[in-house]
Amino acid sequence: MTENDWLLDVLVDLQAFATANGLGAVAEHLGETLKVAQAEISSQEEKAGAQTDGEQSQVGSNLRVVGGDQHS
Repeated sequence: MTENDWLLDVLVDLQAFATANGLGAVAEHLGETLKVAQAEISSQEEKAGAQTDGEQSQVGSNLRVVGGDQHS
């Protein structure tokens, strides 16, 4: 669960309320909004993961170089 999941939960709740109360157009727009929010949150998570992986790879490669020099 991410820190932004609450936003998705709120959108789902609003969409359910709109549907239950005959607000079809609102429910439809909230459905589209939910898709946009999911895509944007997913994109942010992928960027954060890529940055973390890059930092770990760089640290690992530096350790290998240092280790290689020590054994030469």
